[in-house]
Amino acid sequence: MAKLNLYQPVSRTLAVLFALPRQGKRALMLTADAVAIPVVMYCALSLRVGTAVALDEPALTCMVAALLVSVPLFARLGLYRAVVRYMGPRAALAIAAGALAATAVLSLGAAVHILPGLGVSTAVIFGALLLVYVGSSRMVLRWALLANHKLVPRVLIYGAGSGGAQLASSLVTSGRFAPVAFIDDNPALWRTTVEGLAVHSPEHIRELVADDDIERILLAIPSLSMRRRREILGGLESLGVHVQTIPGVDDLLSGAARIDEVRDIAVGDILGRDPVPPVPHLFAACITGKSVLVTGAGGSIGSELCRQIIGLGPRRLVLLEMSELALYSIERELRGICARERYEFEIVPLIGNAHHKLRMREILQGFEIQTVYHAAAYKHVPIVEHNVIEGLYNNVFATWHTAAAAHEHGVETLVLVSTDKAVNPTNVMGAAKRLAELVLQGLHQFGSNTRFCMVRFGNVLESSGSVVPLFREQIRQGGPVTVTHPDMIRYFMTIPEAAQLVIQAGAMAEGGDVFVLDMGKPVKIVELARRMIQLSGFSVRDEANPDGDIAIAYTGLRPAEKLFEELLIGQNVMGTAHPRIMRAVEHALPWTEVEGLLEELNIAMRRFDARAAHDILKRAVREYQPDSRLHDLVWDRRNVVPRTPRTEARIAELRPRRPPPSEPAGATTEH
Repeated sequence: MAKLNLYQPVSRTLAVLFALPRQGKRALMLTADAVAIPVVMYCALSLRVGTAVALDEPALTCMVAALLVSVPLFARLGLYRAVVRYMGPRAALAIAAGALAATAVLSLGAAVHILPGLGVSTAVIFGALLLVYVGSSRMVLRWALLANHKLVPRVLIYGAGSGGAQLASSLVTSGRFAPVAFIDDNPALWRTTVEGLAVHSPEHIRELVADDDIERILLAIPSLSMRRRREILGGLESLGVHVQTIPGVDDLLSGAARIDEVRDIAVGDILGRDPVPPVPHLFAACITGKSVLVTGAGGSIGSELCRQIIGLGPRRLVLLEMSELALYSIERELRGICARERYEFEIVPLIGNAHHKLRMREILQGFEIQTVYHAAAYKHVPIVEHNVIEGLYNNVFATWHTAAAAHEHGVETLVLVSTDKAVNPTNVMGAAKRLAELVLQGLHQFGSNTRFCMVRFGNVLESSGSVVPLFREQIRQGGPVTVTHPDMIRYFMTIPEAAQLVIQAGAMAEGGDVFVLDMGKPVKIVELARRMIQLSGFSVRDEANPDGDIAIAYTGLRPAEKLFEELLIGQNVMGTAHPRIMRAVEHALPWTEVEGLLEELNIAMRRFDARAAHDILKRAVREYQPDSRLHDLVWDRRNVVPRTPRTEARIAELRPRRPPPSEPAGATTEH
């Protein structure tokens, strides 16, 4: 006969019971007591006489009386409100007090002959049995719960304030985590209990992690300053546990997140600075009551610009994006925010590319655009390096056509989102962005009424193509985490901070300005990787720790990549009305020279002559020093694969016989 295995059905039954909501568990415990307490009284009656008593009227009266006395007493003492998993000395005292009180009440009833079938000695026996039953039943349940929760991560909560207390209560209810204790910086809270959990000093974290098998630490101080948050994270890195956090206070207050929605630590918490509040008159100057266009509206910076803009009361917000999915996503998000916050203005989603000259003219004129934030660009260095022609179209010609249309239709302000890679560039992406800056500077010198300016900053945390999402995915897959070079350093800024500073810089523009954002101290990429690994609960595997979890692998610099980036061409920089925005004074080219270079570049690109386009780019951007040969993949392929006579004839037909006649400033042939 096959052996009967009761483990799985019992385990499933326990799992179902433990998954019940708290009210369901209370009702279950109350029902169990309602059944068991009369049985306890029957046992007391039988023990008193030494044999099983008959279930006659006096015995049934005593059993009902025991139930009606005991359950209300235990309820009054809070026994049914207590969380069994965290029952401690206080719950034991409540059980003892309830049993003693029930004994006293029943003894009084026996003494005054209200319960003729019950003697005082029987009431005392009942009280002793009741204490044993209630205490043992809770202990068995607690043991079963703890055994079942071995599969649930055991966590410490850092922060015993209101946020931590709400988090502990939510986690207990949901069953996703098993809170063990609190950690708090406030000495007044040490050696106290919050939500049934002891509060400890930060000095005891390492001991608690080791003794209580802690798997995660949850930061539950939503209003904590960035500086203190970094200090705490620095102290937690070496513990080998996964560190997570609850949403920020803004998300909690707005209803965008719940207290129990724990998240991985944002890299901005590790590297960021305490944010500087926006200067109100700068923040709203180019937006409030105006018709605003954002190009690249679905990108990392473009989408955040849109989120910031809608709270500043524009008259109209036009979204231009070439990715249909990205445009759909940002429009849907913005309309949801507007409905929730009751913003009332026009949102116009437009699909298209800013290098389409005629479309840009129609958009600026048709929607009476007053402010343009030009965030559309290709920014991934190796990809642009291998797609030179398209990179130039999107990064240079899109800027030219947008700026020319802005000049033609009297746009008040145009802000170009630039990059630190435009300074002394070694790659096509950086050189193209520098040429885009020269276009705006040249148009300003030409005498435009539009205020052209550009805002230059470094890497943006969590943006598409940045190292942070890549590192996070590699850590999730178990490594290795790939770093190009051990000495690689970069400037970093959070997306919201960058967007706020871009908006404020535009308000300070006088024309032709190059604004540089204060990026703080540069960060070594390998240290960023190391800290992300450790705060995810893993150790770094290297020569000093060969048994570590995740290795860091060095892959070598990619084509045209620099070890470090710069923010200034030269050292001529001035302060502005904002403490984190500087105005750089840099050389520029006259518009006639810029226009001539653009016309040459346009002819080369229409011929798909990547080498000629590359040579023109080097002439236009004098600081451009490419560190490798031309890489355009399609152009390389064309020069490797032999052409048929028919293909050569067709290419010859497409080539213009002579340069096109000179067009008005800012105009060129449609791409």
